[in-house]
Parts: sequence; C-alpha cells; structure tokens
Amino acid sequence: MKRLRIKRYLLTGLLTIIPLWVTLVVFKFVLGMLAGIGAPLVSALLDSLSKASPHAEEARKSAVILFVLALLLTLAVLYVVGWLANRMIGKRLIDGFDALLARIPLVQTIYGGTKKLMAVLQQKPSGVQRVVLIDFPRKGMKVVGFVTRVMTEEGTGREMAAVYIPTTPNPTGGYLEVVPLDELTPTDWTMDQAMAFIISGGAVAPDTLPASPAALRGTQQDAE
Repeated sequence: MKRLRIKRYLLTGLLTIIPLWVTLVVFKFVLGMLAGIGAPLVSALLDSLSKASPHAEEARKSAVILFVLALLLTLAVLYVVGWLANRMIGKRLIDGFDALLARIPLVQTIYGGTKKLMAVLQQKPSGVQRVVLIDFPRKGMKVVGFVTRVMTEEGTGREMAAVYIPTTPNPTGGYLEVVPLDELTPTDWTMDQAMAFIISGGAVAPDTLPASPAALRGTQQDAE
C-alpha cells in the first residue's frame, strides 16, 4: 500500500510539473532567441564603456546581466519597429529596406519567403479555411496545418493547397505539404486556438473534431 501511494504521488507530481516544464522550455527558447539578437550589440557597448567605468566591466563579465540587457534591448527595438511599421514614414523605410534586400538573390529568397509566410498567416483567408486537418504522415492520422496558398495543378486542373504543418511543442519548425484541396478537412478554429492546441500537445482542444469529406461521404452512402 505504501509503495502504491509513493508511485501515485510521484506520478501526480510529474503530471503537475510537466505543463510548467513545457512552458519554461518554450519561454527559454523564445527569450534566448531574442537575447541572442541583441547580445552582440550589448557586448560591443559594454566593451567600449568598460574602459571608462568599472561597473560596465563587471556587467560584461556577468552572463545574467548580459542576457537581461540583450533581451531588453531586443524588446525595445521590436517595439520601435512595430511603432514605425504602423506609421507612414515607417512603412516607407520598410519598403526601401525590402527593395534593397530584393537586389541580393539568396537573401531575398529567404527574407522574402519568410515575410510572405508571416503576412499570409496574419491575414484572413478568402474562400479556403486557414486552419485545416490533413492526413499526415499516413492516411488515418490527422495533424493540424495552415493553408498558405492554393494553386492549380497542370494537366488535371485540380486545386492544390500548400499546407504548413508546425511541430509540437515548438511550432517554429515543421513541414510543408502540397495536398489536393478536396482532401483537406476544414475547421472553424482561429489561429490562436490552433497554436494553443499545438503547443499544449493537444491538451487545449475542443471536445469535437470536424469530420473529413471522405468520412462524411461514407456516412451518407451507408445511410442510403
């Protein structure tokens, strides 16, 4: 009895800690990425100030202070960029920056593709639901995907959808699948609901899932 109680308490403790651990892992990844962006500039500033101030030298040697300063600097820059992007002068500066990068072939391929993906995910789709379910990695297994574009297949005239499939719990990585439009299972989920479902490993999800078109056709045929 005592052994069973110990196992039950350990399992309960594990299940209680896992959500906190996943949250910390995601936040650590995001914050580390943001701090990594500002770290070179903060290091350079502290190096230049360390000759005149002993406090700057101490801050340069402290990994915690360097991390916090780099994170704050990156957040401040993101805020300023967001503020400018909502102003006419900021939009002109961004357009000029885009035009400059367009002249660099390899950079434009990466930068332009990523920017288009972010723009597509922020806009409401027209005619096709953004959040869908598709069979992946095999028929009968469903994953959540985001429709980024609809194309027409040469020869057959079929409509094909480019679907981005994010991974769990880090949705920044994933797969790109080209799927016939009639094989997609549309959902009424918002982007926020889909991201919560992915990051939580399915724990945050609605009680029901939409049926696939093939399943609906099979049910109708059985009823007839």
